Amino acid sequence: MNIILCITGSVAAVESIKLARELKRRGFDIKCFMSDSACQIIHPYAMEFATGEKVVLEITGAIEHVKYASADLILVAPATANVISKFAFKISDNPINALLITAFGQTPIMMVPSMHDAMYQAVEENIEKLEDEGIHFIAPRIEESKAKFPYIEDIVLKVLRETSSGDLKGKRVLISAGGTYEAIDPVRGIANRSSGKMGLELAKEAYVRGAEVMLLAGEMKVNIPQVIKTISACSTGEMAALIQDIIVDYDIFISAAAVADFTPVNFEENKISSSQNLLLNLKPTLKIIEKLKNINPDIFLVGFKAEYAVSREELIESSRLQLKKATDMVVANDVSLDGAGFGSEFNQVLLIDKEKVEETPLITKKEISEIIFNKILTKLK
Repeated sequence: MNIILCITGSVAAVESIKLARELKRRGFDIKCFMSDSACQIIHPYAMEFATGEKVVLEITGAIEHVKYASADLILVAPATANVISKFAFKISDNPINALLITAFGQTPIMMVPSMHDAMYQAVEENIEKLEDEGIHFIAPRIEESKAKFPYIEDIVLKVLRETSSGDLKGKRVLISAGGTYEAIDPVRGIANRSSGKMGLELAKEAYVRGAEVMLLAGEMKVNIPQVIKTISACSTGEMAALIQDIIVDYDIFISAAAVADFTPVNFEENKISSSQNLLLNLKPTLKIIEKLKNINPDIFLVGFKAEYAVSREELIESSRLQLKKATDMVVANDVSLDGAGFGSEFNQVLLIDKEKVEETPLITKKEISEIIFNKILTKLK
């Protein structure tokens, strides 16, 4: 796919080099347009290196604004108040605005505002005008009285969503991720080693494919992109209550969180003294996944089953018990396997439904998320 990356005269132009390199890594072909002001911040050679293509700095007899107007996406990153306002009123006095006006109505256009906060507020009306005309905007990070360039990952996810097949468009997907924390006293508790990486990869995959995604995040050891809508829950009980409240609004629920199986019988209001022996009484937590079909019978429910040092047959048997009780599909894994434990970038799983068992090799969690949604889509057809 071809992306035209337009860089304008914001100091955030320094981030465009990294953005171009990341988009290249994702398989996009990048052609860059730069304004005169952008060239005063970074040299065109830097973007030529990042993209592998000559940078367009002026309109010549090759009519570059027409030649490149039919790309798969035009991305203006960073977008200054100047380029936004001129485009809002279709003023063409530079190569970038000439390109935007030529592409208007035929090619998706995405803009990434980056400027002082006062300027951002001043052009909000122009942004709203362009949004009404079908132009996509990626909201900046408002920090230190500045509308700052978003994180690179947020921009890339937006681009991937815009250029994907959109095979989950119209679907509402809820995903739980991370571990839960069961408090013993105000400073201590029971937790587990779940990082939340698998759940986050599932959320990103659903988002890229066009779904409306909600991530229900427990204790996470990874950063969540701002484009992923998130609700936080600490304990298994909090997570269960939230799921019961909102599950009726979703088409798919993937229960990837490593929820605690036990919680203390009593919570001590004050810190327990470390000078005494402690006997901790535990009780089983609520198995919320078994009740969800009663609330939303049409939900497609995917459960995760983690075991430790068991045989393949034992893993399949315990997963089939979960299938009988509640779920439409189970993703099972043995966390004792080398390279596939908690916190790893990789995993090796069994995908089990009522018809068959499929096994993946040791692959990235991103690749596993793709396989899971491909399988879900075959079930929803």
